[in-house]
Amino acid sequence: MPNQRPLKLLHLYPEEMNLYGDRGNVLALTRRAEWRGLTVEVISRGAGQLVDWDTVDLVFMGGGEDSHQARIVDDFLRLGEALVPRLEQGLPMLAICGAFQLLGQSYETADGQTLPGLGFFDAWTEAGRVRAIGDVVSKTELAVEPPTIVGFENHGGLTYLGSSSQPLGRVLLGRGNNGKDGTEGAVKNHVIGTYLHGSLLPKNPHLTDLLLSWALRYRGVAQELPPLDTELEWTAHGVIVSRAKR
Repeated sequence: MPNQRPLKLLHLYPEEMNLYGDRGNVLALTRRAEWRGLTVEVISRGAGQLVDWDTVDLVFMGGGEDSHQARIVDDFLRLGEALVPRLEQGLPMLAICGAFQLLGQSYETADGQTLPGLGFFDAWTEAGRVRAIGDVVSKTELAVEPPTIVGFENHGGLTYLGSSSQPLGRVLLGRGNNGKDGTEGAVKNHVIGTYLHGSLLPKNPHLTDLLLSWALRYRGVAQELPPLDTELEWTAHGVIVSRAKR
């Protein structure tokens, strides 16, 4: 695969929003691109820093505690004025846990504070009484094979999807968005929101490659990603899937 200009991966709030190994998702995207001869340039953007949106091909934002979300929410709302129109136009983004919540309409913290979201997803999050902790296996309708997505959830919020929202998957193991309706995460355009930590992408190479292909497409590059040896990744994936069959 020819080495064209680097893919620009924007990592939002890497210090505040980085729970449970979420930074590993950036490493997975970078390595699976590099193994195919593609260079990835990671741009870290903290609160108050500018973004050259014309150079961004892919966005990642991890999870954070309530205090961390409250710390960055005003900045994120300002950032959303430029981010949301680009997400509507196909800019890919992976949003984990707290980032997923802030892409919805609103998020109610454990102490009753309501944080406004960007409203990209037709979804809202309420404070729950029982924390969801454990392995998750979900079945997705995304164009990936196998259709299972695995990870680890650790969240107290209950996220509900509105009528116009499409879940990322249906849970086979775990509680998912709210422990009631069987949904996990959300997907819209090329944006994936999910509660899955672990980190998510190293155990889901098919999802990593889908995000990379979306990033190339957003840039206007029509090329297929050649296959890689992913035996170790699929072994880790399969261990968690097996837990849903017990």
